[in-house]
Parts: sequence; structure tokens; C-alpha cells
Amino acid sequence: MPPTYPLLPVLLLLFLLYADVWSYEAPEDKQDVFAKRDCPAFLTFTNAAYLAGVTVELSCPCKPQQVHSVVWFFRKHLGSSRETRVLTDHLGNKLLDTSHVPHSGDLLSRFSIRLFSLLIFRVGPNDSGIYICGSANKDFFYGYDLDIQEVDTLSKTWERRRHGSAQPLFQVFTSFQPWSACDRCGVSGEQVRVGLCYISSRFLHVRYSGTNHTVVSCGSGGVPRAFGLLKQGRVRAKLEVKSCYNTHEKSHSASQRVKVPVFYLNHPAYSVLVLGCPGAQPNMAVAWDHGSQPIYQSEHLAGGNLSTTTPPRVLIDTGHHLLFKPATIQDSGVYYCWLQGHKAAEIHLLVYAHLGWGQSVMSHPDFPEALKTVLKTYTAMMAVFCLLIFGRAGFRHFTDSAEAHVE
Repeated sequence: MPPTYPLLPVLLLLFLLYADVWSYEAPEDKQDVFAKRDCPAFLTFTNAAYLAGVTVELSCPCKPQQVHSVVWFFRKHLGSSRETRVLTDHLGNKLLDTSHVPHSGDLLSRFSIRLFSLLIFRVGPNDSGIYICGSANKDFFYGYDLDIQEVDTLSKTWERRRHGSAQPLFQVFTSFQPWSACDRCGVSGEQVRVGLCYISSRFLHVRYSGTNHTVVSCGSGGVPRAFGLLKQGRVRAKLEVKSCYNTHEKSHSASQRVKVPVFYLNHPAYSVLVLGCPGAQPNMAVAWDHGSQPIYQSEHLAGGNLSTTTPPRVLIDTGHHLLFKPATIQDSGVYYCWLQGHKAAEIHLLVYAHLGWGQSVMSHPDFPEALKTVLKTYTAMMAVFCLLIFGRAGFRHFTDSAEAHVE
């Protein structure tokens, strides 16, 4: 009689009841985000326009799953492949300390790569061009057509210009973003909105596109060469500023009592200094105070149509940075930055006299005054010394004469 296995039916029943034993399905939140989007078979360039001075983040929305690091490439509009620059160390892990980013400098000194995304700090017009996410083997996955526009004036008119006949080849216009939130709460503040230059035409290059395939920014590579006169006299970016007042609410009053982060910064005098508000984004309302004194953008905006012919030494650039050109000892003090109407940081700044590398003594701004003081002191000391010498000689002369007269 063959042996029986009473546990065998129970095991079979358990296998049938629990399907998890047969298969495993990864949870949705653990899936590869790149598997949800296929890279385009034909490389196109997504148009993106930004105001100069902001920090731009370009994501790499697609890549093969077997690729574990990306390489970013850059070239100017209408440039050849020979002019392509590599913006990575081929490992896709270049990180940059933002506190060491120069306010103006080469692109290679102002970018960082974090989790496949390319960050460009304090962009300028020279950063406009084509940015491509790819691999070290020059397999291209996704491309951007980046257009950086500078502020022309603090305009308060909505401008739209037409070129051509009743059915023009293209139309140029300024597209304004919504007004920002009031940048301060409980005190007089400001609101800003940005207007960027765009062109509408049916004759744009097919490889360059935005949300609307017939509209791109004025500095885009999708604008045909035949429209070259457009780029020379195009509508420049505009920035509008208006006053506002946001009253305190109970919830706001409670949040204001929360302690904000405190930072301490030492900086040598007579050199450019840039202060950034922690956590600030291009679309946020940012404000600066020196102690209890507000620093208004309408009075300190860099590149704007200011009331004075010479721009102030302390500026607020279009990227919300507080810029000192240069910093002086008198700038030392406590500075506050606001985000979306609430204080976000307290910065204790100490500007100290320092003789940096490559700076001669005679080039120091206080050198003439110091030289005058030294010369005056030296002259006074020489006068006192001469008086002592002549006094001693006179005293000896009179002493010797008196002794000879006595004899």
C-alpha cells in the first residue's frame, strides 16, 4: 500500500488561493519613471523662454532603462556639431555649491547636474541655445531650445506689433505672465509680472516647437533665417512692478512668530557680493529688507528703466538676487528676505576690509587718504624732531657762552 501524504492537498489549496506566490508585481510608486515616456524617434527641441538672471532646470524626461547616467550637450543656435560642448564629467553627477557660483561667468562655471536634471544658475543671453540630454556615446534622448531674454524697461503697456500685410508672415507680441503674490505681508510691498517676446507664424522650423506649434519665443532657433530683421529689432522682455499691501491675518500673524533660519556671512570689501534667498524659485515673489528698511525693486532693479541715469550700487537682479557692486563696509548689517509674503531668512552680513590677491596697495580706494595721513604724521614728527635738535643745540650754545663769560 503506497504511503499517503495528507499535507499535499492543503499545500495545493494554499498555492491556488494566494496568487502572490505565482507572480510579483512592483508597486506603482516604485516603477521606473523613465519607463512611462518613450523618447522621440526623431529628435525635436522643446522651446522654453526665461528671463535673464533666474535659475533654469532642464529635466531629462526619457532615457533607456539600461542607461544609468546622462550627459548634457550644448551648442549655439544654428551651430554645427563641432561647436557642441559637453556639460558633464560623463558620470552625470556634477554637483555645484551655489554659494560659489559667480554672478557672471562662463556657462561651465554655472551649471550642475542633479538626478539627470541640468541646473543653470543665473542664466544670461549667451546661454541661449540647444541643450540635449544623451549618453557618453552621443545617443540623444531629449532636446531643449532655450531662449534667455533680458529686461528692456519697466513697461506698463501691453505691446503687440504686426509685420507685413493683411496676412502677415509672422506676428510679434509680448506675452505677460500672471501677477506675482504681494512680496511682503503687513507692510507696503510690490507685485511683479514678466512679459516675454514671442512670435506667431506658420513658417517655423518643424524641429522646434512649444505648446502651440505655431508659436515660439523670439530668440528660438525655430525662427527662420528670413526673419533675421526680427531678431535685430525684436520686442525685448519687460518687467512690470506695482505697489501692493497684504494685511495680516491670524494665521499669518502666527506664522510670522515662527523663527526663520539665520545665516552668517563674511565678505571682503570692494568686491562684488551676491545674496540669494534660500528656497526662492523664478515664479515666486521675493523681497529684501536691510534691517527695517525695505529695498524695493522699483528703485533697485538691475537693467530696468530706473529714474536715475546711473544705476544704484545695490541692485536686485531679475533672478531675485541682492547684488552689491561692490560691497562696502557700510553694507554690514542684518538682511531679511521674503518668500510669497513671509520672511524666509535672516542674513547677518559682515563686510570687512581686505587686501585680496592681485590687488596692489595703491589701487585701494582709501589709499590717497591714508597716504595724506601718513605724510601729515611724518611731517609733524620731523618738525618736532627738528625743534628738539635745534633746541638742544641752542641750549648747549647758551650754556657754553655762559661758562666762558664766567671764566
